[in-house]
Amino acid sequence: MKQLLSAFLVGMGLTGAAMAEPYAGYDRLTVKADHRPSVLAASLWYPAGTPTYRGLVGDNAVFEGTSAYVGAAVAEGRFPLFVLSHGSGGNMDTVSWLSSALALRGAMVLAVNHPGSTSGDSSPRRSLRLDERAADLSAALDALLNEPAFADHVDRSRIASLGFSLGGATALNLAGLRFDPGAYADYCARMGEHGQDCVFFAKGGVDLTALPEGFGVEMRDDRITRAIAIDPGMTYAATPESIGRTKTPVLLINLGEANLFKAADVGPDGSNLAARLPSALLKTIAPAHHFTFLAECKPEGAAMLAAEKDDPVCDDPEGTDRAAVHEAIVEEIAAFAGL
Repeated sequence: MKQLLSAFLVGMGLTGAAMAEPYAGYDRLTVKADHRPSVLAASLWYPAGTPTYRGLVGDNAVFEGTSAYVGAAVAEGRFPLFVLSHGSGGNMDTVSWLSSALALRGAMVLAVNHPGSTSGDSSPRRSLRLDERAADLSAALDALLNEPAFADHVDRSRIASLGFSLGGATALNLAGLRFDPGAYADYCARMGEHGQDCVFFAKGGVDLTALPEGFGVEMRDDRITRAIAIDPGMTYAATPESIGRTKTPVLLINLGEANLFKAADVGPDGSNLAARLPSALLKTIAPAHHFTFLAECKPEGAAMLAAEKDDPVCDDPEGTDRAAVHEAIVEEIAAFAGL
């Protein structure tokens, strides 16, 4: 009997040290969204009540994956929830380092892949449909709160939007910020090649004088009680009216000082959003730069990206410890959200 049990545990990946590892729970949801022609892929990280088998989420040729107990039962209790939006060209699984860390601190993290601005499907033209990105997360939240296995574990008084880069704009959009198409076109005209976001859209032949209507739509979700935006995009285009009436507490995190991306600067030398929002807190983590947010890279990751002439997302500024930056981000979010 002991041999049979041992064989079973080996097959399930639950031997010795593995059963003692502090992994979070991970599961997937399929989300029907009226604004999309097909279903959305969504993921949920959460405090695990029972161990299952170990899965590796977000692992690929460039980035290290994150271990999880796949399909584990949720721990007893109700937990704060983060709805997480990835950046342009990213996806919900390559930010699993953050989702897992927050789940291990007692939170649930719901994320989606945004069609048109996710890995392998990243279009400059479609990425500017900001209303669709925000609606993705609202639809995923609807689905989660109607899922019997998870709904009763959500503390509905503590639901926060969370996002990085373009996802940071989505997180702010859900908290009540709106964006002005004309102001964004003016910003790109001023910035030229120094606006990293503007360069991306120019490569897609985007006419910044004719942005989609959804760029400036009100997308506030009243269930959102806090917002966290890490190196957020689009803040130069935030409308003064929406800034003034966004009373939701907001945490803004900038990555880097000398290496801070101009497009993401929310301080006095950038969009100054941090000073203009009524209830905003700005934290700066350095040394780092925009791409330091991404998952830790494998030893061969940088060379592989260079060979493919892709963005050097594995190359951090001198003196940067990517793992330490990640831990600092988690600490700031945890302190802000009361984890």
